[in-house]
Amino acid sequence: MEPDDNELPDPVESVDGDGDVRTPADQTDDADGGGSSGPVETVEAVATAAQDAVATAAQDIGGFIRSQRVAAEVSLRQLAERAGVSNPYLSQIERGLRKPSADVLAQIAKGLRLSAEVLYVRAGILEERPASPVRDALLADDSISERQKQMLLEIYESFRKENTDVKE
Repeated sequence: MEPDDNELPDPVESVDGDGDVRTPADQTDDADGGGSSGPVETVEAVATAAQDAVATAAQDIGGFIRSQRVAAEVSLRQLAERAGVSNPYLSQIERGLRKPSADVLAQIAKGLRLSAEVLYVRAGILEERPASPVRDALLADDSISERQKQMLLEIYESFRKENTDVKE
């Protein structure tokens, strides 16, 4: 029997213009914007965005390390030796192909005679603290070790916090 023009298509299936049978799920996807955006695609999109963010951070820290090395007039080989890492590994870090650990960043900072905190902030490991002349002086002092600098900064920050709490 031939369907009349007034008959509605079966809600379970319909036929598109090409003669393909379509399910209600296909029709819902079309109504949402023409593509599938289910939970799998959403997770994949989030994962891709996270990977892009990590890659960008790796490139940022690598570029920063390279610029600091060039400004200090230190060769890649010299910095690798000072930091105790291999030449190829340091090159990969500078090119953004590898994201160094906090320990490796501390070694590189020591080799560049920078504060490890500067590299940690650039790598997104630490949040940037507001500038302070005392902090800047401590970080610039080459006569004390990184460990001593960190301890003094912690003491200084605790005193500042204590005095802020008393004022309130």
